[in-house]
Amino acid sequence: MKGLRPIDLTFGSVFVCLMAIGANITVWFPILTVPIGGTSVPLSLQTFFAVLAGLMLGRRLGSIAMITYTLVGVAGVPVFAGLIAGPMALVNPTGGFIISFILVAFFVGWISEKSKKPSIFIYTTAAIIGLIINYGFGVSYMYLAMNTWLELNISYLLAWVGMIPFIIKDTAFACLAAVFMINLAKRIPSRWTSTKSIKA
Repeated sequence: MKGLRPIDLTFGSVFVCLMAIGANITVWFPILTVPIGGTSVPLSLQTFFAVLAGLMLGRRLGSIAMITYTLVGVAGVPVFAGLIAGPMALVNPTGGFIISFILVAFFVGWISEKSKKPSIFIYTTAAIIGLIINYGFGVSYMYLAMNTWLELNISYLLAWVGMIPFIIKDTAFACLAAVFMINLAKRIPSRWTSTKSIKA
């Protein structure tokens, strides 16, 4: 692809792998669940890695990595949550979250690229906006799917209430991604700047 260097392709591929691992970490380690409000919330790391992809790789390469992840899963490689694969994964109620990762990486990367100087405020703001996009798109898609082709009538409010434990978990991870990125940028600014200098 025009404008992409081997190191960019390498970083992008790493995030495709990280997304697959983050989606299925509790499949291999069931102990990694947190009890919140009487329910067990799996520590999936997809939102964390999607946010981090935008922060580290920028809007272009970050979104390309998420598109690649989605296409790999649709093609039949079991990289989605629960080790599922195929195009039907996008039709499921949670399919909107998979699609939203592309938007998350793009807008988080766009916001971080607009900042002239890395700061924890900018990174945290970008991460939280990415989280809002993730859940705004994902929950709306889930509501649409359940009330149309799945014929399960639920209210929009109930769809959001069911997501509260996951929102709490992913908010913490989004902030963690911002903290991780600001420390990474201080340690390897030349590598970070070089990677994000590619213009769309």
